[in-house]
Amino acid sequence: MDILHLVDRLEELFNQSRPLPFTHNVIVDEDRMLDIIDQMRISIPEEVKKAQQVFVQRDRVLAQAQEEAGRKLSLAQEKADQLVESNFVVQDAQKRASTIIEQGRIEADNIRAGADQYAMDKLVELERAVQVLINQIRNGMRVLDEKQSSNPGNNSVEN
Repeated sequence: MDILHLVDRLEELFNQSRPLPFTHNVIVDEDRMLDIIDQMRISIPEEVKKAQQVFVQRDRVLAQAQEEAGRKLSLAQEKADQLVESNFVVQDAQKRASTIIEQGRIEADNIRAGADQYAMDKLVELERAVQVLINQIRNGMRVLDEKQSSNPGNNSVEN
């Protein structure tokens, strides 16, 4: 039985009791009062046990909540650390990529300049070689022209 209900019954018994004249005392039905007191003695240990169980359960729930909060906090800290670390890794990777790209551009410009110089050198050599050939062709044509001028009657070509 609920202890509060028993207290209510005890109060009701008190309110129904008869006052003694000229005193603050009342006459109470002894059997009913002892019956309620016996029920209270039986109920109180049960109520105390329930209260203790509630406290134990509350402590267990609090411990679980604290453990869960600590675990979540730890996971959140790890995640934050990973994000910070990955951010540093990304920034480092971006710096490295920028450096590699810049080095690639410089190297490409150097290769292009070297290729252009090589092509220019080869074209100059080719121009000299062609000039030499043109000079040889002109000299050959002049020799043939001189031969023809000195031999006006011989216009046949021998094989």
